[in-house]
Amino acid sequence: MDVSEREIGLVLRPGVRLGGNLAIPHGARGAVLFAHGSGSSRFSRRNRLVAQTLQQGGFATLLMDLLTTQEEEAERFTRHLRFDIELLADRLARAVEWLSRDEETRRLRVGLFGSSTGAASALVTAAREPDRVSAVVSRGGRPDLAGELLSHVSAPTLLIVGGADDVVLDLNRQAFAMLRAEKELEIVPGATHLFEEAGALEVVGALAAQWFSDHLIAPPRAWSAEPPLP
Repeated sequence: MDVSEREIGLVLRPGVRLGGNLAIPHGARGAVLFAHGSGSSRFSRRNRLVAQTLQQGGFATLLMDLLTTQEEEAERFTRHLRFDIELLADRLARAVEWLSRDEETRRLRVGLFGSSTGAASALVTAAREPDRVSAVVSRGGRPDLAGELLSHVSAPTLLIVGGADDVVLDLNRQAFAMLRAEKELEIVPGATHLFEEAGALEVVGALAAQWFSDHLIAPPRAWSAEPPLP
């Protein structure tokens, strides 16, 4: 498979930059932006495995760090940012905007793939950016942390939860009831929170690829021809 890859930098303010890895298969049919939870990064083995599955399905993928290196280091000790959904959603929205301006991705519909607290930030972003986010997938996420904004999400949303992840499964069922958009809840039998069981992540990748195929494949969207962000 012919996939071009490059590292990008999202400048929040002078001297403050978030790193990301953009992979674009030849003839990409859509773009998926990953939002991971705290304690993870764009180098997460689990997210990279799912990203590879999506690339094979014809989707560009952008794995972003939503915290700076300094913030990640502080978070290890204070844990003050892992539930700061507003902060994560704001930065995710900046990355969505970047995709809408980059020459290689600006005509692709965008989906969000969130895990853990990243799922909440993805849903908050989808609620606030309905014209830019076309689909959402959550893996073992905390969509309940999106609160009242769940009812404002218009993007088709797929919640994937491990069958052995009892607490998170219950929270996903509560969030699922609040969603008003097209939605599905998929339970992976026997899987725990991190989907470490043999074959569990492959199931996640297949479910996500199908969801994005169903909801991102459409006539190209004509974004404004503005220069890309730094």
